[in-house]
Amino acid sequence: LLALALIAGAAGSLLAQTDYIVGAQDVLTGTVFGEAELSGKYTVEQDGTFTFPQIGRVKAGGLTLRNLEQELKTLLADGYLRNPQVAVAIENYRSQRILIMGEVRSPGEYQLNGETTLLAALARAGSTTPTAGREATIVRPKRNPKPGDDPSEIIKIDLLELQSGNMALNVALQDGDTLNIVKAQSVFVAGQVKSPGAYAVDPGATVLQVLSLAGGLTDRGSDNRIRIQRTENGKKVEVSAKLTDVVKPGDTIIVRERFF
Repeated sequence: LLALALIAGAAGSLLAQTDYIVGAQDVLTGTVFGEAELSGKYTVEQDGTFTFPQIGRVKAGGLTLRNLEQELKTLLADGYLRNPQVAVAIENYRSQRILIMGEVRSPGEYQLNGETTLLAALARAGSTTPTAGREATIVRPKRNPKPGDDPSEIIKIDLLELQSGNMALNVALQDGDTLNIVKAQSVFVAGQVKSPGAYAVDPGATVLQVLSLAGGLTDRGSDNRIRIQRTENGKKVEVSAKLTDVVKPGDTIIVRERFF
């Protein structure tokens, strides 16, 4: 997953340098070619503006870098320079943040800094934990929700598909997004297996798949004497199980000894 994030981060940085929306506290690098005195670093203030030489206060908050470049060109061409060539880049990303929660090694709030894709964000959070499931959920505030509408939208991503190379799922994160990595369903394995304990499983996992995670049966274990303990309608029950049976979250699989 981390390797994919590094590849995706390189591709995402170009997008961030053109479509990134400027906000308060961002530090910009402005370059006017051939005009050294107009080139420098500028901090966007809380009201979304910054002071540019010869022009004065310029509104940057809410604009993409491309739009801001065009705005500066227009202002400079209005009586200052003939056909000015302007480039604007982000020196420090400070205005936009995302929250990463759930089964990652370093959950918390992170600033968007050009590595805005899902994989890049996971890499910054230390990647997923061993107990992570295969689903990522992004809660994204809507920009202009209609009255009565849900103020946010939910985006679900299959991490297994993404890790398998479906880069269309490597969505770009936006300011205010909350990324949550869901914990995998777990099943406990006991009895005659090589490594008893709790194991994270994907939906639809079979008894055989779970037993494989537990190292398989010991020499004394019987694949004909497998029981599953689970809670149904608030009551604990125990049923016989075949290797092809599908387990449920919270199940306990018990492998008994052979008769001889």
